[in-house]
Amino acid sequence: MEPSTFESYVEQRGASLIRLAYLLLHDHHLAQDLTQETLARLHRHWTKVSAYDDPDAYVRRIMVNQLTSWRRRRSWSERTGPEIDREDAADDPAIAGVERDEMWERLKTLSPQQRAVIVLRFYEDLDDATIASLLDCSQATVRSHASKALAKLRSASNQSDLARGGSRG
Repeated sequence: MEPSTFESYVEQRGASLIRLAYLLLHDHHLAQDLTQETLARLHRHWTKVSAYDDPDAYVRRIMVNQLTSWRRRRSWSERTGPEIDREDAADDPAIAGVERDEMWERLKTLSPQQRAVIVLRFYEDLDDATIASLLDCSQATVRSHASKALAKLRSASNQSDLARGGSRG
C-alpha cells in the first residue's frame, strides 16, 4: 500500500529512516535529529513527492544533502567513542558485539562520502546509478569511493587481526 498522506508515510517509513540516519552517523541522537530535519523538509514538498513512484529516493536524497550540510558547518564534528580493550573483549562471551563495535570504529575512519556509499550500497541495497544520483556525483566516483572504503576497512581488519596475534580465516 502506497502512503497517501504525509502522516501515513511517516508512520510506515519513520523507523527505517531513523535506522538509515543511524547507519550514516552512528549516533542515536544525531540520527533522530537528521531524520526530523529530513521529514520537516519533506513535509514542505509532500504534494510533489507523493506523486513520485519512489518517494524514498527523494527522502534519501534530502537526508544525504542535510548530512552534507551538517558536515560543512564548522561547529559540527564527530565524537569518537572509547577505545576497546581487546584482551577483555577476547574473554567476553558477546564477541559478536565487540566485533560490531570494532567495525563501527573502522567506519568512523572513512570519509563522509565513502561511508555514505557503503551504507547506501550495503544497507539500502542501492545500485551505483542510484547512489550517484543521491550523492550528485558520477557512477565512477561511487565505485572509487566504494573501492577505497572497502580497501581501508580490509586493511584495518587485517591490522586488528595482526594486533591480536593471528588471523581469522
